[in-house]
Amino acid sequence: MDYDLFTELLKKQADIIIAKALENAMRYVHDLLVKEGQNVFEIGNIRWVSCKDFTVPIGARQIEEYISTWEFSNCWLHCLDYLNKEEQEYYTHHHYRVRWSIPTRRKPIPRATASTYFIIEISKVKTPVFPVEVYFFFESNKLMHRPGHSRFKEKWLKDIIESKILLMQEVDF
Repeated sequence: MDYDLFTELLKKQADIIIAKALENAMRYVHDLLVKEGQNVFEIGNIRWVSCKDFTVPIGARQIEEYISTWEFSNCWLHCLDYLNKEEQEYYTHHHYRVRWSIPTRRKPIPRATASTYFIIEISKVKTPVFPVEVYFFFESNKLMHRPGHSRFKEKWLKDIIESKILLMQEVDF
């Protein structure tokens, strides 16, 4: 029993050391870029829940929290839906969809929406104290993004909506 407690404490201490090392490395690279005069953009991220503490509502709340780090104009509205759970051999995927639109007073029902799909991966083989892995992509795009690794651009949503509106204008019903 003492061995399990020692192992658990050791794992927690290792997680703290790794998180601090990553934080220091990112700060170091940021400082180097600033010294070289390059434009440095903050890439938003949050501290994601551990695999053992994950629930579907916590996942939804964390996605909302992560989206709040994005820079976009306040005309955008979004809604978040849980889609499904997908069991694999070594992990479980939880799928969420965020639908974006720009309703106006003249057109409260938007002509088109843009969706962002989030996948929260719960590992079955890693230590349960590790954080969940999160991936997201935008509809009609195969590029998989990871929080903290790519900077959100509002233009991505606008392009999706504009292409849908153009397509609808070309189709005769």
